[in-house]
Amino acid sequence: MNSPLLPRGGRRRSFLLTGLLTGLSAVLLAFGTGLTPSWWCAWIAALPVLAVAARSRARTAFAAGTVAWLGGQTSMWGYYGDTLELPPPLVATLIVGTSVLFGLALAAFAAIAGQARPVLATLAFCSSWVAVEFAVSLTMPHGAWWSMAYSQADALPVLQIVSLTGPWGVTFLLLGTQAALAVLPSAGRRAPLAAGAAAVLALVLGYGVVRLAGPAGAATGGLGTRVALLATDEPNDTVPVAGRAGRKLLARYLAELAKLEADVVVLPENTLAADRATLPLLAGPLSKLAAERHTTILLGLTLVDGEQRRNSALAFPADGSRPVRYDKRHLIPGVEADYTPGRADAVAFMPGSGGRWAIAICKDLDFPWLVRDYRRRGASAVFAPAWDFQGDEWIHGRMALVRGVESGMTVVRAPRAGILLAGDAYGRVLAQARTGPGFASAVLTLPGPAPATPYSVLGDWLGWAGLLLLPVTLLAGLRGSRGGGGGAGGSGQAVGSFDGGRAGLHLARDRAPRP
Repeated sequence: MNSPLLPRGGRRRSFLLTGLLTGLSAVLLAFGTGLTPSWWCAWIAALPVLAVAARSRARTAFAAGTVAWLGGQTSMWGYYGDTLELPPPLVATLIVGTSVLFGLALAAFAAIAGQARPVLATLAFCSSWVAVEFAVSLTMPHGAWWSMAYSQADALPVLQIVSLTGPWGVTFLLLGTQAALAVLPSAGRRAPLAAGAAAVLALVLGYGVVRLAGPAGAATGGLGTRVALLATDEPNDTVPVAGRAGRKLLARYLAELAKLEADVVVLPENTLAADRATLPLLAGPLSKLAAERHTTILLGLTLVDGEQRRNSALAFPADGSRPVRYDKRHLIPGVEADYTPGRADAVAFMPGSGGRWAIAICKDLDFPWLVRDYRRRGASAVFAPAWDFQGDEWIHGRMALVRGVESGMTVVRAPRAGILLAGDAYGRVLAQARTGPGFASAVLTLPGPAPATPYSVLGDWLGWAGLLLLPVTLLAGLRGSRGGGGGAGGSGQAVGSFDGGRAGLHLARDRAPRP
């Protein structure tokens, strides 16, 4: 039999410290993820619970990881269930299910770390979570909405890695750095692990700094196209254009549009509703104003055609020609259940230039492949009417900017109940303004086209790599768990024993019985 790991008092202190570190990670995960994440919290959020896992048996690591992630995601229950109107089973799957997966990733990390393989343990943990995020993006109806990557949307040197890897590279970097730090104190050969982690981090940051040293956010490439965003939150609802409220709202928009000096104006999603009979009431005045002002006007509206309702955008060209129509392809489950999704993209020539621009609507920008496809078709900018929910305006706007960095495109997003926002191909904010009861506007000069990115060509190679690595790392973890008699490793393994009576960490040895 194995000798006792700790005296009873030591076990209590170890249990208490494990609980405290797990709770600390839960708090940090709450601040480092969610609707308004703190970028620096995301860099340390998993570190306390990883420190537990690096010195614990697999089952302890699983419990600590599950509790930490569940605690960090608790604040999202109301948003998923009440705001997005997701069915309770789906909410439970997303929160409880991913908490269990986080616990399993911690268990694999603990098992492999216990085999004195710190590099493999680090790769196992971060690649496992990349696989989870990527799998969620493929199987859930919300695309890449659910990722830790958006916590770094304002940390521009870090964010540039998405131009190579998509959002999965940021997640890999965040968790890989923390896993390496957690396992470093118990690693037999610390120097190679520390040097490797530092080199990866330096390369990523160096790449980001060099990339940001490129063209500034001001106009480059000779385009000089001026784009305006215009929105009001009053009324914060879709109103029929034929009704009194609809005619009044249209008149207010026409008056504001007449004041703007711009080549393109982007208005919000679902501003008005029209059918075949009433569409001329909207299209006539907007087409006329667009031709008179030499301004392309992009408006989001609900189009009713018989029994079908579509969340659409109409672009009224500056030359008075036929409007370009786009139907939203990715609808919000529940909230937009009565709409029919679109099937085609929409690319048009940029006014006053040889460039091309694309149309998307709000949630479409949660899907990296959609923007990648536009980039492959030659578009250098994407204009998106949008409509945010209360509280998610920051995260949803930043997600759109990340899409631009991934594929090397300028993103212009005009929501209601949110933040009018435009960013260049490097994630730099070019213009922004918060919407309100009155009209809010933001004006920018469109940057010139940026070079295509490796991600726009290669796609989600890192996400697929994470999925391929997952069974390999899990098999390694299972082998280590069996070899250690249900613990985190085999002979000579460092087992979690936090001695509360000492300033440092006390590592007891789980000795395997001798033959």
